[in-house]
Amino acid sequence: MTRRELREEIFKLLFMVEFYSKEEMAEQVKSYFEDFPEKEISEKDHAYIEEKYENICAVLPEIDEKIAGAAKGWKLERIGKSDLSILRLGVYEMLYDDDIPVGVAINEAVELAKSFGENESASFINGILGKLARQ
Repeated sequence: MTRRELREEIFKLLFMVEFYSKEEMAEQVKSYFEDFPEKEISEKDHAYIEEKYENICAVLPEIDEKIAGAAKGWKLERIGKSDLSILRLGVYEMLYDDDIPVGVAINEAVELAKSFGENESASFINGILGKLARQ
């Protein structure tokens, strides 16, 4: 899988977090990977997706705090679930993943927003992540 495809799969798992309890998510993640035909996802890609997802979940409160601080006038509950999931992934890549340059993290989040968000999602996400990058 390409980096972009891997990122999309991580986004999908993060999106699921909005609908399941922490206890249910372990089973949902397992089920998610069982639904992949073996030829579509290598063991290496599976490990990468799962590890990054778990790393993001481990710092989710800090990520949400950063998003809330940058999204003046927006409570996290008001942000669309897909946009919030994309923001969480973008913030993680910007602040916690040294392998990904900030500009790339922002661009990839904007591309995810174009694919999975609403009409204004890309500019909203670009604005929030851009603000965080300047801080």
